[in-house]
Amino acid sequence: MGGNSHSPCASCKLLRRRCAKDCIFAPYFPSHDPQKFAIVHKVFGASNVSKILQELPVEQRTDAVSSLVYEAHARVKDPVYGCVGAISYLQNQVSELQMQLAVAQAEIVCIQMQHHDNEPVMQIPETGMALDHNFPSSSYVIHHDSRESVFEF
Repeated sequence: MGGNSHSPCASCKLLRRRCAKDCIFAPYFPSHDPQKFAIVHKVFGASNVSKILQELPVEQRTDAVSSLVYEAHARVKDPVYGCVGAISYLQNQVSELQMQLAVAQAEIVCIQMQHHDNEPVMQIPETGMALDHNFPSSSYVIHHDSRESVFEF
């Protein structure tokens, strides 16, 4: 990588400069993947990326480069929001799927309650409540006689 006159790193190749032995970019932007540096350079600039890498401990630089590459791709796709737009989109999808799951679970409970309404239950004197010991649960379920809806949407 760095220092090899036959194969400068992708950064030095793009910037048309000699790849020094201690090139900050060489470990993270290999010559065989020029697009990786090209997109980061387009969005952030070589000087900014160099400053970021120099300010970080060596053990954090690989993760920082991965984040810069991800953000650069996101910025090219969505110049206004970048990866925040992608994160927001995914959070909305998660929320919609959680709502669909809750609705499905509520439907299952309703079907189970309808099925168990047809089975005999033990009445609790003076309370007007029924104790269903056959309900598939680790604890007893108390049903009100008024049969109010448990779920509201």
